[in-house]
Amino acid sequence: MIAAPMAGGASTPALVAEVGRAGGLGFLAAGYLGLEAVATQIKDTMALTDKPFGVNLFVPGAKSTVDVSAYRDRVRAQAPAEPGEPRWDDDSYAAKLELAMAMRVPVVSFTFGLPDPHDVRRLHAAGSTVVATVTTPAEARQAAQVGVDALCVQGCDAGGHRGTFTDDGVSPGGGELFGVLAALRLVAARVDLPLIAAGGLVHGADVAAVLAAGAVAAQLGTAFLSCPEAGTAAAHREALAAGTRRTALTRAFSGRPARGLVNRFLTENSPHAPAAYPDVHHLTKPVRATGDPELMSLWAGQTYAVARPAPAAELVARLRAEARAALDSAAVRIPPL
Repeated sequence: MIAAPMAGGASTPALVAEVGRAGGLGFLAAGYLGLEAVATQIKDTMALTDKPFGVNLFVPGAKSTVDVSAYRDRVRAQAPAEPGEPRWDDDSYAAKLELAMAMRVPVVSFTFGLPDPHDVRRLHAAGSTVVATVTTPAEARQAAQVGVDALCVQGCDAGGHRGTFTDDGVSPGGGELFGVLAALRLVAARVDLPLIAAGGLVHGADVAAVLAAGAVAAQLGTAFLSCPEAGTAAAHREALAAGTRRTALTRAFSGRPARGLVNRFLTENSPHAPAAYPDVHHLTKPVRATGDPELMSLWAGQTYAVARPAPAAELVARLRAEARAALDSAAVRIPPL
């Protein structure tokens, strides 16, 4: 069982440590954090647990050439807070990579792209296992070529940002969409690497399903958002608990496709949001920080409404028991030859 990296504050050292204590693998999310904050979180996690854990890095893309001024004016007219200045940055990627190697983080994963093969070798020399997030068979083949150890296969049912390497700027998900089971089967047919399944997994039966489909582990994000150890904002917790909103893919909050609960900001701005990440992320940051659930990015997977909140260690134990029960039940239903 893996607790997914959830950028924006939900992933915390306490959550990672509790997942590890229960026999799972927790991830810190380095995305959006400053270098010192990442170092502090790694140190705090190491102080809380001697179990392995991971750190996820955002791979920077090319600078956008899209003019976002019209979108900034649109957001300014709607929001109670002044939008931020749209800009490109690399999220201190190189410095965070060096930090992960220097601190010998057990597992380092990458989202939005791939590390350089030389950096993969350096991570291996530092003792790290390297994981790449992929959403299509083509991305999986590219990842295999740079020498990563495993792939996190993300289905379109996942909450939060899609890990696509490139955004076509047209389709809602930035490219072709595969549910987690379809993605697993297609990727397994193209590469011979251990696969971690992610996307809409909130129950032990979901875990059993992806293990039966060939995954070596299941990665869950939305299921952990309501844990007391998570840093999830109060308004986000309340929206998840209500379970009344549908989910949709949108570029409205960051300029990159991501799945979240439908609110006013998502509805009004999705058709107009440019494919310009992280420019749009910086533009909407002050608006999202108001705490208004109609203006926040309420990331959630498609099955969020049936997730059941619990402390992290209890959740891992429950998921494990449910998965075993589901596999046993399935075995009974398959008659012998």
